[in-house]
Amino acid sequence: MSTPFRTSSAAYGRVDRSTTLDFVFDGTPYTGHPGDTLASALLANGVHRVATSIKYGRPRGILAAGVEEPNALVQIEAPFPEPMLTVTTVELYDGLVARGLGGQGRLAGEPDPARYDARHLHAELLVVGAGPAGLAAALAASETGVRVVLVDSAPELGGSLLGTRESVDGRPAQEWVDSVTRRLAASGNVTVLTRTTAFGHYDDNLVLALEKRTDHLGAAAPSHVSRQRVWRIRAEQVVHATGATERPIVFDDNDRPGIMLASAARTHLGRYGVLVGRRAAVFTTNDSAYDAVVELADAGVEFAAVVDPRPTVPARLAGALAERGIPLHRDHVVTGTSGAERLSRVHIAQRSADGARRHGVDCDVLLVSGGWNPAVALFSQARGKLRYDAELATFVPTEALSTVRTAGAADGLRTLGECLGSGIAATATALEALGVTVAPFGVPAAATELPSPSVVLWRVPSPRDGADGTAQFVDLQRDALASDVFRATRAGLRSVEHVKRYTTIGTAHDQGRTSGILTSGIVAEALGEEVADLGTTSFRPPVQPIAFAAFAGRNRGELFDPVRVTALHAWHERHGALFEDVGQWKRPWYYPLPGETMDDAVRRECRAARNGVAMMDGSTLGKISVQGPDAGELLNRLYTNMMATLKPGRIRYGVMCGVDGMTIDDGTVIRVSENEFLVTTTTGNAAKVLEWMEEWLQTEWPELRVHLTSVTEHWATIPLVGPRSREVLAAVVGDGLDVSNEAFPFMSWRDTVIAGVDARLCRISFSGELAYEVNVPAWYATTVWQALYDAGQPLGLTPYGTETMHVLRAEKAYPIIGQDTDGTVTPQDLGMNWVISKKKPDFVGKRSFARPENQRPDRKQLVALLPADERTLLPEGAQIIATEAVPAPPVPMLGHVTSSYRSDALQRTFALALVRSGAVRVGETLYVPLDGATVPVTVAEPVLFDKEGARRDG
Repeated sequence: MSTPFRTSSAAYGRVDRSTTLDFVFDGTPYTGHPGDTLASALLANGVHRVATSIKYGRPRGILAAGVEEPNALVQIEAPFPEPMLTVTTVELYDGLVARGLGGQGRLAGEPDPARYDARHLHAELLVVGAGPAGLAAALAASETGVRVVLVDSAPELGGSLLGTRESVDGRPAQEWVDSVTRRLAASGNVTVLTRTTAFGHYDDNLVLALEKRTDHLGAAAPSHVSRQRVWRIRAEQVVHATGATERPIVFDDNDRPGIMLASAARTHLGRYGVLVGRRAAVFTTNDSAYDAVVELADAGVEFAAVVDPRPTVPARLAGALAERGIPLHRDHVVTGTSGAERLSRVHIAQRSADGARRHGVDCDVLLVSGGWNPAVALFSQARGKLRYDAELATFVPTEALSTVRTAGAADGLRTLGECLGSGIAATATALEALGVTVAPFGVPAAATELPSPSVVLWRVPSPRDGADGTAQFVDLQRDALASDVFRATRAGLRSVEHVKRYTTIGTAHDQGRTSGILTSGIVAEALGEEVADLGTTSFRPPVQPIAFAAFAGRNRGELFDPVRVTALHAWHERHGALFEDVGQWKRPWYYPLPGETMDDAVRRECRAARNGVAMMDGSTLGKISVQGPDAGELLNRLYTNMMATLKPGRIRYGVMCGVDGMTIDDGTVIRVSENEFLVTTTTGNAAKVLEWMEEWLQTEWPELRVHLTSVTEHWATIPLVGPRSREVLAAVVGDGLDVSNEAFPFMSWRDTVIAGVDARLCRISFSGELAYEVNVPAWYATTVWQALYDAGQPLGLTPYGTETMHVLRAEKAYPIIGQDTDGTVTPQDLGMNWVISKKKPDFVGKRSFARPENQRPDRKQLVALLPADERTLLPEGAQIIATEAVPAPPVPMLGHVTSSYRSDALQRTFALALVRSGAVRVGETLYVPLDGATVPVTVAEPVLFDKEGARRDG
């Protein structure tokens, strides 16, 4: 199958013409070559129309040659469905099946079989972009020995130099590119990532980049290699050599297939050996398009006209056209186009003459160049400032940041020589900031002659009768017109950010690369203001679309919500434990003996804890190491009670509240040393609490010298509970530690040795019984657990699970945050006024305690409920009413049951509940609707067992 628009000479293009690839587009089979994009392969086959517009359904073609493409969206159907890809960024592979889209695609109906992953990478210098400036920057850095990372979205290095006629050091630029590529590959300190797009620059020089590892292989991609990889690159210095993108000009019917950027036509010729048309016209405001004209004309394209709105054109450019017999129309503009499925004619008129007669020029392609916009999105994301350059008619970086700088065309430079020099200079400045001296590095010789001044032309006024701009497309993907911009300004919108949201310009997949500055220019025209005063819209990551699968990486399927088990999990399985899910953790629920029901097993475990000795695996308890000179001050601000006064060796219970005064978590705080604390949290809230603490530390109190580290999985925690727990502990401690009440008081900790393992013992009780928490490194959890288990067997030591833990703590009214609270409960509602410091001037949530809402006497408060029938187990979540008969809807509810259990110690069922004005209802009878009847319950004080706390010390 022939490709009629592929050059006959292999001197053009970098594709492998010896190999043919078959693909299908919109149901028609075509061929291409390795190295093609889907766009270049379609153009080689004469296909310009590839999509339809999202709003008006107009035919759309290929405008660009890279990520700036706003029109040509396709749906890949095979080998795996993927929507909303631009033809200019899809590398061609054998067997590809695709179809054009009208702005909306279709997600796959089956799971994606590909793999995705992520990697971390650290370097002294990151260079983004491997064009002339980026290559020069990376090469200069490679000579110093520092770690360098170079990323570029293309399959090979070179950027704008690929396939051009430019020269460097007196030889073809491609030879220089190949030489630098080899030198970088041979350098042991340089990591080169091709097919890798930096899509976000975040705080502290964290740059995220997406590497497309096997997309170009299609069905031939190996299954064991991830399809895409997100690189998390942390660099001390970053150089953005991201180049610039050509911008179009707005005129009537500027959206027809066959209209494309002049640089795109040049790229398709030089890189892919493709002629974008047979008979071309050009509309340009600057010199750069003339290079495309000369190269395309020499390759065989006939040029019907070059239209330039400037009254004078440099003699060398005019001479080059004259040599090739190309008509040049100075002081002219393109006013519109004609054509059905594709461009067939452009209409031109003299610019300086009002009402000048238009005449038509027949052509099948129109190449447009309205100037160049530096690719500053990443620099802007790094909080770099931009300024308007009136000569370039675009926004350029104002100045470098201390750790981020730009080079080459991204810095507004226009010649190859300038770009090469700026890349080397950027590297030198960046490394000097790190104390690294860059040896004198000669700048390669290249063109330095500046182009002649361009003319600023955002749009050509419509010659049509009626409202101006109704056929002039500013954002091709959004089908947004110049008339939409005018309507926005007439509605009173003056900010380009507001106009963006009113018109949706710049919100599509291309992020306004071809429309953003145009919009600023047209808004300025409408308001009679300067573009410099309007600025640009914000550049937000990602700078180009990234698949959700890439962000998810390996975190899908079982790994999306991974199952976490403690270091003792295997022991629990061997001893018959049944498990329940607590957050992501598998925790032992209870340990049934043969023939036991759950109730039987829990009662047996409770008896052991209350009357003998028992132990459980509490390793899932959240643990956060808080270290630094200001650690005590941070905890003082986050907890309702005093923590800074806690002495080393002591422990204090604490409660955290949100800014609204509602309880969000509780736990213990252990003071390890003057500058170190260990905070414990509930199992399910461990990550939330750490995030909460980090948020306050990083955003509100950055002056505090504190570091937070999750150590949940570092420590195995074993609560040893019961009147005889001291006897078991005394039998296993290996250093003669005195575990008596006098030597080892409640809420204190001691370091010791158990079974040859360093251990930390804490006198903490979540059951009301004499209890110790044994903390050891997780690696030695089984050793220490088994030693305790063996030592306790003569005393009947019994392992117990979470259900028994719940019964024991509920008998003592110890709340579980998230079960006995619902986000609307204060510490006072829980009967814990004692945990609120009256000495501290402030803490998170304190001011909210004074709100009228938080002081209402009818707030829900924690109480106990005793069913009249001692055998009735109330369902958790059951509602509570005041009357025996259920009233007609809406039924007034007094509260709900939060926890409900059968108690061996009380010999009955009981529940905890949140009840309106609960504290003053003690002794009242309320009712719980259940199974078509109501169950009478007596409101009781929440503590039902050992109210005096006599059992705590054994």
